[in-house]
Amino acid sequence: MKITSKTSALIHHIVLASVLAAAGASVMAQGAPAGNQAGGSEHHMGQHDPAKMQAWVAKRQAEMKTNLKITPAQEGAWTAYTTALQPSMQHMRPTPEQRAEFDQLTTPQRIDKMRAMRAQHMTEMTAAQDKRDEATKTFYAALTPEQQKVFDAEHQKHSMKDKRGGPPMK
Repeated sequence: MKITSKTSALIHHIVLASVLAAAGASVMAQGAPAGNQAGGSEHHMGQHDPAKMQAWVAKRQAEMKTNLKITPAQEGAWTAYTTALQPSMQHMRPTPEQRAEFDQLTTPQRIDKMRAMRAQHMTEMTAAQDKRDEATKTFYAALTPEQQKVFDAEHQKHSMKDKRGGPPMK
C-alpha cells in the first residue's frame, strides 16, 4: 500500500487523537481533579494552550489568505473552507458527570467504557477528517490555476510537520 502525504497526515491525526483520548480516559479513570491545584495552570499532562493554538492557526490562515490573494468573489469559499477546518474539542475534557460515572465502575467496566469511547472518537475523527478533506477539495476548485500552485506549495510546506511531529519550522 502506497502511503501518501494525505494518508500520512490522517494517520498522524488518528494516532494523536487516540493518545489524547487514552490520556483523557486515564484521567477520568483515576478521578483526577478538575484543574492543577499547584498553580491553577491548564497545562496538565502536556496539553496545548487552546488560546495559543488558535492564535497560531489564525496567523497561518491569515498568511495563506494573503499569499493566495483571495478575491471578494472567493471570500465565501474561503470562509466555508476555514470553518470546516475548525477542530471539535467537545471530547477533550471529561465532565464532572463522566468522572463520577467512572468512579462507580470496576476496572474491567472502565476498560470496556474506554474502549467504546475510543471507538466512538475514532469514528467521529474520521468523519471530521473526511469533512475537512471535502472542504479543501471544494475550496481548491474555486481557486485560479495560479492560486492552486500557491496553495499546493503552502500545503506541502506545512504538511512537513507531520513527518517531524510538530508545527512547521520557519
